[in-house]
Amino acid sequence: MAQAISKLPEGTLNHLQKKILYTLGFLAIYRIGVHVPIPGVDTEALGEFFKSQGANLFGMFNMFSGGALERFSVFALGVMPYISASIIAQLLTVVVPHLEALSKEGEAGRRKITQYTRYGTVLLAFIQGYMIANTLEAAPFQGGSLVSTGGIGWKLMTTLSLTAGTAFVMWLGEQITERGVGNGMSLIIFAGIVAGLPRIIGNTYSQFAHAQLDLARMALLGGVIILVIAGVVFLENGVRQVPIQYAKRQVGGRIYGGQNSHLPIRINAAGVIPPIFASSLLQFPLTISAVAPNSKIAHFVTSNLNPGGWLYNTVYVSMIIFFAYFYTSITFKPDEIAENLKKHGGFVPGIRPGAKTAEFMERVVSRLTLSGALYLSAICVLPTILTGKFNVQFYFGGTSLLIVVGTALETFRQIEAHRQSLRYDAFLKRGAIRPRRGTV
Repeated sequence: MAQAISKLPEGTLNHLQKKILYTLGFLAIYRIGVHVPIPGVDTEALGEFFKSQGANLFGMFNMFSGGALERFSVFALGVMPYISASIIAQLLTVVVPHLEALSKEGEAGRRKITQYTRYGTVLLAFIQGYMIANTLEAAPFQGGSLVSTGGIGWKLMTTLSLTAGTAFVMWLGEQITERGVGNGMSLIIFAGIVAGLPRIIGNTYSQFAHAQLDLARMALLGGVIILVIAGVVFLENGVRQVPIQYAKRQVGGRIYGGQNSHLPIRINAAGVIPPIFASSLLQFPLTISAVAPNSKIAHFVTSNLNPGGWLYNTVYVSMIIFFAYFYTSITFKPDEIAENLKKHGGFVPGIRPGAKTAEFMERVVSRLTLSGALYLSAICVLPTILTGKFNVQFYFGGTSLLIVVGTALETFRQIEAHRQSLRYDAFLKRGAIRPRRGTV
């Protein structure tokens, strides 16, 4: 597909249009793969099993995979192993000196860390794939079995198929990030959530038509969804503008500088990464419980770690706050910003350049990160609690809406940035900038 787009006649599509086509094409390939099942599983019984599990972790991860888990397709694991491996790699970068040194080597070091992340993804996918295969073979459902042909051969085939599917999804996400528009992994999760919207809306309307959901609760549910979307749009675009002033300096007979500017710092600098990371880590208890489905640990996980439960919400909020601070500390460097301002003659009014400016920036970012983390927690948890009281499927929880709206906003920002770049390129090609008279 990438070669076909590249071979289009010159001038047929501009750079941005090609990026959008790449993105849509790779997402289409992902959605096709979601419907390719692994043989040996009763997909109808598996679908009924996941309908009965709609309000717990199984249902949540099935939602993130776009229904691939309930179809038991080759993409059933989705991007979760890659996200888990990314979390582990970033945590180890802070602890392991070798990885910390690689992170400071620029592009070459980042490529090496990315390679380690890929190896970790394959290893985690293999482990999780085996756990799922073992669980499906052992799990009885309505007096029968979910697996028609079991055995060690089926387990090995299933494990390798799931691992290969995860590796391919990881490659698709990287291709979208590199060749397309937006973050590839976030867009894959976005596509999975959006693909199930028509069915969920139909199920909700069916509940209303059969008097299982009255008009008042329907209106209140719609109000919650609208408020969540409005809150995400408002706060994702919110920034704190730190004033910056540049000192005047004389070069020859001219005076440069003296301008007033500002440094925009987003309220939620981490975006949708903390909820995605937190959701990925919550998969580990489920994977561990799959080893012994009849054990006390498995019973505790399935009984207490249900979306909307107090333990689940407590763990989820704690992880969101942690990853909001952790991811912001990786992407925002107060020391580097203070050093760059000092080199270019810039300073924050009332703050001494250098170390004092770095301390000031760190305080500002810390307060904004706390506000952003609390906002993310409220968006992810409160709608889930409210919709749970309406007896509506967890799909309308705040996590899914946050990921959909946040990913869409970030993608549109990148599209707008590419559009601005194309305008500048066209402006320069037309030769709109003319030299002054008397100059060469």
